[in-house]
Amino acid sequence: MGKSKFVPIQLDQYKPLREIVFEVLKDAIINGKLKPGERLMEIQLAEELGVSRTPVREAIRKLELEGFLVIVPRKGAYVAGISFKDIADVFEVRAALEALAAGLAAERVTEAGLDELERSLVQIAELSDSDDLGSVVERDTSFHDVIYKASRNQCLVQIVSNLKDQIQRFRAASLARPGRTKIAIHEHRKIVEAIADRNVELAQTLAREHIENAEQVMLSAFQEDKNDQ
Repeated sequence: MGKSKFVPIQLDQYKPLREIVFEVLKDAIINGKLKPGERLMEIQLAEELGVSRTPVREAIRKLELEGFLVIVPRKGAYVAGISFKDIADVFEVRAALEALAAGLAAERVTEAGLDELERSLVQIAELSDSDDLGSVVERDTSFHDVIYKASRNQCLVQIVSNLKDQIQRFRAASLARPGRTKIAIHEHRKIVEAIADRNVELAQTLAREHIENAEQVMLSAFQEDKNDQ
């Protein structure tokens, strides 16, 4: 794993230690701090996180059950790889959900909802030149959450929530590519304009194109990584 990637965890009195370790490691995988194929060493992780090996072992077992890790007998735990099909499957569903959400938002958004969308645009634009990928991903996530909320369809919100981890992992990889954040911000602005104009069809089209563009960036990055191996 090379140099230390973690700092000692902060205790949360409401959560078992294994849950805290699990969340720290899962976030590291989702946000790209731990890369596909990277090996997780129990002893090293325990030292970096300031815990014993037991909660690390339990967290690794849970991460395997949720598909984030692959356990190779007599070799250890590795971050699960990503295939072209994984990317295509997630983006295919997400494009449909985002288009639906944007269309419903154009029909149903309130003035307060529009104000929230505008504020979200300003917040992510503030980070357009930032190297802080974590903050960019966080604000990009918030922008899309506001659109889901504006759709006023709780079933849609729940379905998206079920896909959150997969979406987040690919979102981070896409936004990490040079220039993608600025392009995404421009696409966001167009979507908000269509929603504000109550143009359902245009909002749907722009939202779908936004996700398809992110998919192409992700696929290009994935192909480059494979070529470098």
